[in-house]
Amino acid sequence: MLKKTTLASVVAGAALATGAAASAADVVELGPRPYFLVDSMEDSALKEKLLSCAAGPFKPTLFSIGHRGAAMQFPEHTKESYVAAARMGAGIIECDVTFTADKELVCRHAQNDLHTTTNILATDLAEKCTQPFVPASGDDKAQAECRTSDLTLEEFLSLEGKMDAADADATTVEGYMDATAGWRTDLYAAPGGTLMTHAQSIELIAGLGAKFTPELKSPAVEMPFDGFTQEDYAQKMIDEYKAADIAPEDVWPQSFNLDDVLYWIEHEPEFGKQAVFLDEGTGEESWSNMDPSTWAHAMADLKAQGVQYIAPAMWMLVTVENGEIVPSRYAEEAKAAGLKIITWTLERSGPLMTGGGWYYQSIEEVTDNDGVMLELLDVLAQDVGVVGVFSDWPATVSYYANCMGLK
Repeated sequence: MLKKTTLASVVAGAALATGAAASAADVVELGPRPYFLVDSMEDSALKEKLLSCAAGPFKPTLFSIGHRGAAMQFPEHTKESYVAAARMGAGIIECDVTFTADKELVCRHAQNDLHTTTNILATDLAEKCTQPFVPASGDDKAQAECRTSDLTLEEFLSLEGKMDAADADATTVEGYMDATAGWRTDLYAAPGGTLMTHAQSIELIAGLGAKFTPELKSPAVEMPFDGFTQEDYAQKMIDEYKAADIAPEDVWPQSFNLDDVLYWIEHEPEFGKQAVFLDEGTGEESWSNMDPSTWAHAMADLKAQGVQYIAPAMWMLVTVENGEIVPSRYAEEAKAAGLKIITWTLERSGPLMTGGGWYYQSIEEVTDNDGVMLELLDVLAQDVGVVGVFSDWPATVSYYANCMGLK
């Protein structure tokens, strides 16, 4: 039976173990979810190991990366989401970086997601959207598209974050906005999340004692934008860390655009040492077993260009052999090339009873309960050798990392 644990009991237990008072700053709050997932596992040596760690103590870990903060239950890329991620032990927290009409950097997953991640459609700023709301009618779905580049920084900061969702069948703005998935919640979004500039996120995350992984997002506008080039954009992101006196070794800048990564390697080599190439693959369903010669980027070529970190989706790193989750050909090739591997995204799929969806597509045949999440995490950590895992609910990865002694 898994032991119920609270922050108070963890602090008390740590104090007893060390013979000294434990600081709450050294302890994270995991809540009940990691324990629920362990209980969901089939009996195994891994389950017994994870059960043995129930009493903690738990500390922040760089292995646990807050994906947009703690986006499973908090509005993504908001102050509240970042704080929650740090409290769950995320040693690294992500700000996806895009820009406003006045070319100021802000935290949003996409330049054109304000209609699904904020309350803009319910404000007077809705009229400034690239595509104002159009209700669903007959066979036509509802439409809206609101970009950060539609607004000035001041206007952007006047908005409130909400859970990322939209109802394409809605006939009203209220219905369109009220579409949060059943396995998420609006409980922590009710007051409205606090939107942040990139610079504000740096100050906050530093104050929380965490490190940084900013992602330079692909613009929804044509570049150059009012004279603002892609290179200007990539440079400005790094400049904001330099202005805040953040050490390059505390930053993992990332992009799906290889040219961004190569720009940092050439022009900001200290930051480029930890630049992460986010690899979304080729769309091939058989990626796990496909011929490396068909891949968009050869691992050896990436390494030769100075890339040190690669970050594919979880499913690209694993496959199934004889009913067991094992590393994929992709994972083996990346390791052979000497690339460090980060992966995404745990806790983004809801209940796993029916295969897990996109993030679990290569192991669908063995994905039939929530406990598989921890089985996958163990293969990623122990067999693939990833150095970090993005999660929408960092407590899950933090629990595993602490239990396994991962830093």
